[in-house]
Parts: sequence; structure tokens; C-alpha cells
Amino acid sequence: MNYLLDQGLARSTVGYLREMGIESEHVGNLGMAASSDKEILDEGRKRGWVVVTLDADFHALLALSEASSPSVIRVRIEGMKGDQVARIIGRVQEAASIDLEEGVAITVTERRIAIRRLPLSAK
Repeated sequence: MNYLLDQGLARSTVGYLREMGIESEHVGNLGMAASSDKEILDEGRKRGWVVVTLDADFHALLALSEASSPSVIRVRIEGMKGDQVARIIGRVQEAASIDLEEGVAITVTERRIAIRRLPLSAK
């Protein structure tokens, strides 16, 4: 499973994930630092990668478009360093790898991991 990290996440997360054997790329390293959320979702879908973000707009875009991919992990814990984000992604992958392959919107807080199947309803 591969991950596309949004601009708000530390670029160093990519290195930590690779040390864990998890392939990833940061949008800034792909020349997409100024890309819209929709463009990032489209890139994740095109690559078949899970998008990881701090931004609630990604889940809203999935709901409005009724898209069934890509899976999106929204981390609702701010101020984390790259190694901390990498550990969270690793935990989510362990807990929900099959779900991530099938298409889900995941929200991670300090207390829980909430999983919703795609497509989401905007209603």
C-alpha cells in the first residue's frame, strides 16, 4: 500500500515511512505543493494511493463527488513531527489495510480511528 501525503504534513514523514517498509510520497516532492485538494485526490486516485491529510475538505470532496476512491486518512491531531505521523499511518494500515484497499474515509484522533466506507453521502 502506498501513501500520498498532503502539504500540511512534514516531508520527513516519507523517510520514516520508508524505514518502516511503507512506500509514500509528499505532494511537495511531486511539484504539487500549490495543487488544489481536488487535484491531490485525482492524483491519489490515478496512482491508486491512499491520501493522508490534516484537512477536512478531502472528506467533504469525497462526499460531494460520491467517489469510491481514493481512500483518505484525515489525521485530526495537530503539531506532530514526521516520525509521529508515520507511526499513526502504520497503525492505521495495520488496523484497516483491507478497508483502505476497498475505499474508505478514515478519521484519526488521539482516542480512535473512525472508518467510513466510500462512497460517502453528502446528505
